[in-house]
Order: sequence, then C-alpha cells, then structure tokens
Amino acid sequence: FTDHEARMGDGDYEASSSGAIWRFCNASNMAAFVANPEIYGPQFGGYDPVGIARGVPVQGNPLVWLVSGQRLFLFDREESRTAFLADPERYLKQARQQWPAVQATLAD
Repeated sequence: FTDHEARMGDGDYEASSSGAIWRFCNASNMAAFVANPEIYGPQFGGYDPVGIARGVPVQGNPLVWLVSGQRLFLFDREESRTAFLADPERYLKQARQQWPAVQATLAD
C-alpha cells in the first residue's frame, strides 16, 4: 500500500492472522496490518479473484498484485490481473457471489 511494490518482509516484524504468518518491512506497516487485517490482508484469502469469479480456487502470486478500492488482490498471473483491470466491478461481483461456495471446498 505504501511502497507501491512487493517487498520482502523482515523476521523481526512478524504477525499472525487467519492462520498465516505475515512479515513486514517495518514496525509501522506491521502495526497497520494488525489493527486492520481485513483491509491490508489479501482479499479472498489470497486466491485470484478472477479464478474465484469462475468458482475455481487459484492461489495468488504475491508478485502479481493490485490494490483496488483500498483492498489488496493477488493474481496467479499477469493475464488474470489484466482481465480484472478491464472490468473490476464484474469480477468482484461474481467473486463475492462465488466465494462462500469456493471457501467451503478449501481445507482448514
């Protein structure tokens, strides 16, 4: 959100959320995440929203990302991000409709 690029986190700045360990570049980024993980964490559990819109859980790649509407989205590849950018409202509407069913198929 602040650096406009993916950066490797530092083991000195770790936080846990939703069963995952997150690493940050500095204490202020970590504090912002801990205070609002639903804002700063990747949407759809880190799965590609284009895949979720189709009802398919495709793991996102942290190097292929986008902040849209003040939310972080991870995509499996550049083509998915490009498709999403062409019509984000459509993909988000479909992904939000599909997400509960897709999420129910995922292992805890």
